[in-house]
Amino acid sequence: MSIIEPVIRPPAEASSFLLQVTLGCSVNFCTFCGAYKNKPFAVKSSSEITADIKQHARWNKDTRRVFLIDGDALVLGNDKLIPILKETGEAFPKLSRISSYTNGHNITQRSDSELKELKDNKLSLIYIGLESGSQDILDYCHKRSTAKEMIEAVNKAAEAGIKSSVIVLLGLGGQKHSEEHIRDTIEALNLMQPRYLSFLSLMVIPGTGLAKEVEKGSFKELTPLELLKESYEIIKGVKLNKTIFRSNHASNHLPLEGTFPKDKIKLLNTLEAGISGELRLKPEFLRGL
Repeated sequence: MSIIEPVIRPPAEASSFLLQVTLGCSVNFCTFCGAYKNKPFAVKSSSEITADIKQHARWNKDTRRVFLIDGDALVLGNDKLIPILKETGEAFPKLSRISSYTNGHNITQRSDSELKELKDNKLSLIYIGLESGSQDILDYCHKRSTAKEMIEAVNKAAEAGIKSSVIVLLGLGGQKHSEEHIRDTIEALNLMQPRYLSFLSLMVIPGTGLAKEVEKGSFKELTPLELLKESYEIIKGVKLNKTIFRSNHASNHLPLEGTFPKDKIKLLNTLEAGISGELRLKPEFLRGL
């Protein structure tokens, strides 16, 4: 297959067929993200996409899950995307789910009927980076989608039967805006009620705008312990009715998983043990203390 690196995918899509529809990210402004800085945005040709589908189907006819890459394949309108979904469904008879990264704008700009058309063609899960519920923090990081827009997107997608996996970036407010980050993120998540939720911890990537802010001293990173405390406070504050939670990304210092609301107390107890030192943490966390 003609996949053009680098490729980013969620941990949950490890066994999925990665179908490259676009290259890079159509926005690529976020100061904390360095994933596609050297990969100009482009849309793959239909002939390339068809060739990739056929090649994978030749040896993997029983594929059940497909993940569309790169950063936001849903930037394509339904007129271009639906034929790709249909072709994918025809190539893999046992296909149960197509998923993709997206941003708030790519969902809110679509009509209800367009979203239903996506769902009818097996696109049933979107990954959306809320990062923070604070609009001030999102503006500071040059995030294109607003908090309000992303809340609307998750709820609008849910009405069409499309589930959302929402990503929160611990530490994005730095030490100065940590309380705001916690408070507004809790509010946003409660309004979203996502089916899936994951926490990542901020890792400052050299060469990004945020790295320059750190060098100037205008952004102070949270310590590993402060990151755990942010996680604790957000989990303590959310009131989620049916959400599967994961915090097991490589950036996280304490792996967590559970389901809200059933496992909320268990998650808080685990975090308390990690914060107090009763629980063994990842070695890199200990070096950061």
